[in-house]
Amino acid sequence: MWKKIFGGKAQPNEEELANPLFDRINWERLPRHVAIIMDGNGRWAQGRGLVRTAGHKAGVKTLKNVLKTAIDLRLEALTVYAFSTENWKRPRPEVDFLMKLFSDYLIKELEEMNDYNVRIRFIGRKDGMPESLQRQMTAAEELMKDNTGIRFNVAANYGGQDELLRAARSLAQRVAAGELSAADIDEKLMEASLDTAGDPPVDLVIRTSGDQRLSNFLLWQSAYAEFYFTDTNWPDFTPACFVDAMVEFAGRDRRFGGLKNT
Repeated sequence: MWKKIFGGKAQPNEEELANPLFDRINWERLPRHVAIIMDGNGRWAQGRGLVRTAGHKAGVKTLKNVLKTAIDLRLEALTVYAFSTENWKRPRPEVDFLMKLFSDYLIKELEEMNDYNVRIRFIGRKDGMPESLQRQMTAAEELMKDNTGIRFNVAANYGGQDELLRAARSLAQRVAAGELSAADIDEKLMEASLDTAGDPPVDLVIRTSGDQRLSNFLLWQSAYAEFYFTDTNWPDFTPACFVDAMVEFAGRDRRFGGLKNT
């Protein structure tokens, strides 16, 4: 299922150019880092008379297909919002199911992702997850730490405000220890203290299922991101839908607070 990519952005090969899905792609104007709020699993299931957990299972299949497409497009980073710090408020059976789903996903997909040079990283409060799952996460990160392909960030037990607080405390501790002064703290130091350290800023945030808000996701990293909202529920978000977002992104005029040269 996966297409082997060995890091670094390059021009598409003949196979990619022949893929009709990519006919509309502007290869020179693709985002470097895409973030996705994978919303609508429960709504997808309820609309079909199914239990909510059926939507989560369908969403995992969608994630694999979208990750494959991101690899084919040679994006540098893909970050997905899998489980927020607020999601613990959901009914216990649903939370337990999601924890098991994370575990099963790693068991089934780990070796294949590694074979195709994906570098996985879990961002958020890993220590708040079940201990057995923590061990799986750590093992997955260790296995793929030297891979040079797409950086695949899975936000689990993650909240953007919490991330910023943790980063601020870390920097404050370094100041208190005499490692640096308050005046030394700049954007680069702040970014290096975030869970996504080393990744480029987010260029594009995609949110499925109709809601139009950031929901405490990558608050710092998305400062100048473009936003793409769709009514499509996550399980129905196909590779073609992902390409639609890439095409729209390529047509955006990104000025980063300045004015377009005339």
